[in-house]
Amino acid sequence: MADPAECTIKVMCRFRPLNSSEVVRGDRYIPKFQGEEDVIIAGKPYMYDRVFQSNTTQEQVYNACAQRIVKDVLDGYNGTIFAYGQTSSGKTHTMEGNLHDTDAMGIIPRIVQDIFNYIYSMDENLEFHIKVSYFEIYLDKIRDLLDVSKTNLSVHEDKNRVPYVKGCTERFVCSPDEVMDTIDEGKSNRHVAVTNMNEHSSRSHSIFLINVKQENTQTEQKLSGKLYLVDLAGSEKVSKTGAEGALLDEAKNINKSLSSLGNVISALAEGTSYIPYRDSKMTRILQDSLGGNCRTTIVICCSPSSYNESETKSTLMFGQRAKTIKNTVTVNVELTAEQWKQKYEREKVKNTTLRSTVTWLENELNRWRNGESVPVDEQFDKEKAHAEVQALDNIINEKQASTPNVPPGVRLTDVEKDKCEAEVAKLYKQLDDKDEEINQQSQLAEKLKQQMLDQDELLTSSRRDHENLQAELNRLQAENEASKDEVKEVLQALEELAVNYDQKSQEVEDKTKDVETISEELSQKSSILSSQDSELQKLKEMSNHQKKRVTEMMSSLLKDLAEIGIAMGSNDVKQHEGSGLIDEEFTVARLYISKMKSEVKTMAKRCKQLEGTQSESNKKMDENEKELATCQLRISQHEAKIKSLTEYLQNVEQKKRQLEENVDSLNEELVKLSAQEKVHAMEKESEMQTANEVKEAVDKQIHSHRDAHQKQISSLRDELDNKEKLITELQDLNQKIMLEQERLRVEHEKLKSTDQEKSRKLHELTVMQDRREQARQDLKGLEETVAKELQTLHNLRKLFVQDLATRVKKSAEMDSDDTGGSAAQKQKISFLENNLEQLTKVHKQLVRDNADLRCELPKLEKRLRATAERVKALESALKEAKENAARDRKRYQQEVDRIKEAVRAKNMARRGHSAQIAKPIRPGQQPVASPTHPNINRSGGGFYQNSQTVSIRGGSGGSSSSAGGGGGSSSISSKPDKN
Repeated sequence: MADPAECTIKVMCRFRPLNSSEVVRGDRYIPKFQGEEDVIIAGKPYMYDRVFQSNTTQEQVYNACAQRIVKDVLDGYNGTIFAYGQTSSGKTHTMEGNLHDTDAMGIIPRIVQDIFNYIYSMDENLEFHIKVSYFEIYLDKIRDLLDVSKTNLSVHEDKNRVPYVKGCTERFVCSPDEVMDTIDEGKSNRHVAVTNMNEHSSRSHSIFLINVKQENTQTEQKLSGKLYLVDLAGSEKVSKTGAEGALLDEAKNINKSLSSLGNVISALAEGTSYIPYRDSKMTRILQDSLGGNCRTTIVICCSPSSYNESETKSTLMFGQRAKTIKNTVTVNVELTAEQWKQKYEREKVKNTTLRSTVTWLENELNRWRNGESVPVDEQFDKEKAHAEVQALDNIINEKQASTPNVPPGVRLTDVEKDKCEAEVAKLYKQLDDKDEEINQQSQLAEKLKQQMLDQDELLTSSRRDHENLQAELNRLQAENEASKDEVKEVLQALEELAVNYDQKSQEVEDKTKDVETISEELSQKSSILSSQDSELQKLKEMSNHQKKRVTEMMSSLLKDLAEIGIAMGSNDVKQHEGSGLIDEEFTVARLYISKMKSEVKTMAKRCKQLEGTQSESNKKMDENEKELATCQLRISQHEAKIKSLTEYLQNVEQKKRQLEENVDSLNEELVKLSAQEKVHAMEKESEMQTANEVKEAVDKQIHSHRDAHQKQISSLRDELDNKEKLITELQDLNQKIMLEQERLRVEHEKLKSTDQEKSRKLHELTVMQDRREQARQDLKGLEETVAKELQTLHNLRKLFVQDLATRVKKSAEMDSDDTGGSAAQKQKISFLENNLEQLTKVHKQLVRDNADLRCELPKLEKRLRATAERVKALESALKEAKENAARDRKRYQQEVDRIKEAVRAKNMARRGHSAQIAKPIRPGQQPVASPTHPNINRSGGGFYQNSQTVSIRGGSGGSSSSAGGGGGSSSISSKPDKN
């Protein structure tokens, strides 16, 4: 890094023209301009680096704000340009404008083309690498605009404590067209919305980052610069924008982040110790731009309307506070080895000067402390000492080695200097001789040391192999012990499973016995129900017979009444016997009715008893089913556990076999290695023993190891055989358990079928019981109607008999009455006949109503059943509709995902330069046409995609270079044609 320098933030102010809605509303144009740096609002002046009036063009804004930053970035500085202001104040127009219109394009497209134009006009020994990133801060979440799947990126710090967005897409570019394609792609993914103040209101803060790295191929010097181009979302008043719902949430987050930016600006302007950069992600990213290592330009965009006067004043105050902030900028340079060496030499000279000065001052201070008076010519002179030490730096260093007692700062005579130099030369010659001798000895020592190292390496390798083998052997033994323990645990688990299975089988047998007893009870109850059903049929027959008898009695009564009327008309008195018969018939009817009542009551009691027994049997059946289900579940769990244990045993067996083979091979290798070591040791220790004796000892040792190993293998195989036998026994036991389970399953199926049959019969019995209840209710109603009719008939009979008796007496006493009396009797008889006719009509109407009700009852039952079926059908239709809606929603989501993938693939196909491969750019090429450089024209076919050959000529001639094909990378370079 170069030496730091301070610079203030540049603040530019721009006023847009009045828009159509403000003109229609009749708003006043409030700003008044005085020169190019002042603006007056409501009588108060505001000063900035530059103030742009409403008629300022995009090119003028760019030349004043951003053109210098391009050169700074290419010189190794960091730069930032961002627009600030309320909503609908022209920020996006200033930063972006119309991207593909040469007159209306904003700062970003112009700065992109200027960067490449500057590169093409620079030294040809420079090589540039440019990469861009594009992201937005939406709802305080960082969202990558070049990869929409990255929706919540985080901010980290690099080794220099500079914040950066981790995981953000970085795309290498080599031409302005590629950069513009990247901007178009990112802009299509940015959040915008319509408000009352703006038809294209930005709902997020967008940041376009350009990272430029350059390298001088001759001096190998490297520079880097970053350029942040920020388009902030505008502050909003909800009362003016009319934001609701999601727009309101967006406005809240925008105002919150802009408030955090204002707090950071205020803290920097006031010089407080704590700067709240971490209050929002936007201020965290722009931490280096605000008070750090960056050349920053802020464009504050204002509305000239009187309707927005308060927001305009707030924006202008923000700009004034920002203008007082100072950044410390340095060049981001990576020094070469030669530059580091030069810097080291300079620092060394400074260090030497400071040391001599400190020593001189210490000597002078000691003399003053000792009470001596130091003359003026011996006192320390800073400028003189600095000049002398800087001129004689090398000589002083040599003298310090030869004459350490001479205090620094004391002058020497010429004779002493010559003597010292001769002494130094002599010493240097002696040193050279000693150095040659030392080199020879050191070479010999190195050879010996190398031989020793070879021997040590051989020994250490053999020791290491021995330790590895020993460790492997210990590991295998430990695994063997662990496998033994695991087998023991498996056997214990199998024993527990066997015990549990016996218990469960016993429980299942008990439950089957209970089920059998319940089924027997149920059969008994069903037989009782059948007998009661037969009794009920008999009672029905009896009730029908009684109904017939009652109808016959009623018909006979009517006939008797008719005969009585005829007899009364013919003065025949023979009715006392008839009345006696009627009384007998009524008494018989009453007896039958009382008997029917008692029978109906007994039948109702029987039905209740049957219902109670049925509910109890149902409860018992449910309990038995639950217990059977739990038994089945436990049996299936035990089966799965036994299966897993058998598989585990097989795996353990395979591992054991492999371990045995490994142990055999390792033991053999171990024996061989130990034998080799012993042979080597015996050869070194003494040459007394012969090789044959050593071999015999080795063979004996090998045989002993083999015998021990064979014994161990035989013991292990015996154990394995025992375990295999145990496994076969367990498998047989498992087979028996499975057969028993199959038998229980068959029995359960049988019980289930019998249960279903009994439930069906029970359902039939309940239907029959309902019918009997209905018949009982009908019989009760008929009984009540018959009782009422009989009571009325009985009352009429009493009245009729009394009247008849009185009339007979009167007729007996008065045989010769006049015609007037007979007329009164005839009138009474006609009255009685009319009453009798009315009674018969009422009786017939009651019978007819009863028959109609009986006919209507099955219709109502049928209608109720139809309603219940309709409700069920509607419920099933509703469930099916919900399922269809869920399927449609899922299909719609899949279609949306597919469309997104297709759009992303289309964008990737349209962007042929998406490969993340560095594309070095070298100057000397013909620059692209730029609105800021109108004299430069773009040659046809000057830029291609990275999959094509790039051929660009600079100046009048120019040479070409093509993109290398192997890895898909491309490079653009040119050299001037000297022909």
